[in-house]
Amino acid sequence: MSVTAGRVVALAGGVGGARLADGLARLLGERLMAIVNTGDDFEHLGLHVSPDLDTVMYTLAGLADPAQGWGLAGESWTFMEQVARLGGPTWFRLGDRDLATNALRTGRLRAGDGLGTITADLSRALGIAARIVPMSDDPVRTLVHSGSETHAFQDYFVRLRCEVPVNGFTYQGAVTARMHPAIAALGGDAAPAAVVICPSNPYLSIGPILAVPGLRALVSGLRVPVIAVSPIVGGAAIKGPAAKIMQELGLEASAAAIARHYRGLIDGLVIDNSDAALRGAIEADGVRVLVTPTVMRSTEDRVQLARECLDFAAAVAAERRAP
Repeated sequence: MSVTAGRVVALAGGVGGARLADGLARLLGERLMAIVNTGDDFEHLGLHVSPDLDTVMYTLAGLADPAQGWGLAGESWTFMEQVARLGGPTWFRLGDRDLATNALRTGRLRAGDGLGTITADLSRALGIAARIVPMSDDPVRTLVHSGSETHAFQDYFVRLRCEVPVNGFTYQGAVTARMHPAIAALGGDAAPAAVVICPSNPYLSIGPILAVPGLRALVSGLRVPVIAVSPIVGGAAIKGPAAKIMQELGLEASAAAIARHYRGLIDGLVIDNSDAALRGAIEADGVRVLVTPTVMRSTEDRVQLARECLDFAAAVAAERRAP
C-alpha cells in the first residue's frame, strides 16, 4: 500500500502535535486517524476537561487561537470573570465557547457515553474529516513527581507553570486501561500505511499513549514505517517543557536523545536543519534520519512537514521491499 494513498495513524498531544496532525489532515482527510493523549484530562469546576483532545480538535477545525495554539480564536471570558468575582479558582481558564464543549462532553459522559464516541460527534459537528480518537475511554491520569511531592498534571503544567523540577512520572490508571476499540482494530487489512509520532512531549503527551497496555506492541507489530518528529530543535523545545524535563532527568536535550527514547519503536526520525550534525550519530544507532525544517510557523509549514514525513515513510517502506 502506498503511504501517500493509504491511511495513516498519528500519535499526538499538545500544540506541536496538533499542528503536524493538522498538516497531515490537510493532505489525507478522512484517511488520517489521530490517536490523542488523555493523560492530561481532569475535572475542573465540575466539568470533564480534555485539553489535548480539544487542542487537536480545534486545530483541525481551523478554530484554534493562532497565538497560543490552544483554545479558540476570538474567545471571550465572561464566565471566568464571574468565577473570579464569586471567589472561585481561576488558575485554569475556560473560555465561554470552550465551555460549551466541556459542558456537552461532561453531560454525555455522565449519561454513559464513551469519550471516543463523544469526540467523534464533536469532530463531526465541527466539520473535521479526519478521525480523532482518544487513546482510551478509560481514565488515565499523568502524575508528575518532584522530589517527595507528586502533582496532578494540570497543577504542574498550568498552576505551577512547570517550574518545579521533575524526577519521574506515573500514568495512573494505565495498567487497567483498554485502548480505544478503533485502535485495537488496527492490523491485518485494517493496518495503516504508516505511523507518525508527532513532535509532542515524549513524557507528557506520547508517554501516556504508549503506556496503555498493548498499544506500543500494537504499533510495533503493524510492520509499517513508524516515523517520529523530534520536538527538540537545537537543544530546546519549540513550545513546552520537554527540554527542561530531559535535563532534570539527567538526559541531554537533543534530537539524538529523542531517538534513543524511541529506540525499538521507530524506524526513522525527522530532525531540524539546525541539528543536521547529529544525523551520523543517530543513524549509527540504527535509526534512519530525515533532515528538514521542522518549525511550523504557518499552515504551509505544517503541510510541508507532513508531506516530508509521508515521503520519508514511503522511502522507508521502499527500502524494506528492496531485495
